[in-house]
Amino acid sequence: MIRLLLAEDQSMVREALAALLELEDDLRVVAQASRGDEVVALAREHAVDVALLDIEMPGMSGLDAAAALHAALPGVRIVILTTFGRPGYLRRAMEAGAAAFLVKDAPAARLAEAVRRVLGGERVIDPALAAAALADGVSPLTDREREILIRADEGGTQAELARHFHLSQGTVRNHLSNAIRKTGARNRAEAVRTAREKGWL
Repeated sequence: MIRLLLAEDQSMVREALAALLELEDDLRVVAQASRGDEVVALAREHAVDVALLDIEMPGMSGLDAAAALHAALPGVRIVILTTFGRPGYLRRAMEAGAAAFLVKDAPAARLAEAVRRVLGGERVIDPALAAAALADGVSPLTDREREILIRADEGGTQAELARHFHLSQGTVRNHLSNAIRKTGARNRAEAVRTAREKGWL
């Protein structure tokens, strides 16, 4: 029996997925989470084989939860389920240790088969997303530009960002300007949004 953890913040979606997966003779949903920061503890408590994680969750994103789970319990296979079929998310999911990346509207039979395949050591990636990821290329942002954009998204002023990163305000302004230019945005809020959509943050 394959023991599954299902993490999804929308209870109706989570319960529907759990019901569909339970129809499979060899699959059992032994734990459910509504928050990303519950994943590691539940996976450990219920000795799960495979964790199915949504990307957008409170507490911690599915991508961050995947990285934390991979670090804490590397034997647990991770499947990212998402409505956001963005190439950058695919890259980040693979970097976080995910073995599969599927959009939620995939048929239940395909999801069940993906669970079996990742447990067998395979990687399973939605073909359209894989093609888009190759076409999209790598992030143009430097690590520092990425860090500053993430922090800026939390609402920090330039002065606060400068203090946090131990940089001058001019240096922070230059990094923000570069990030805005590289994302093709008009301002920092738009740069954050564009970078998130492409999976660069």
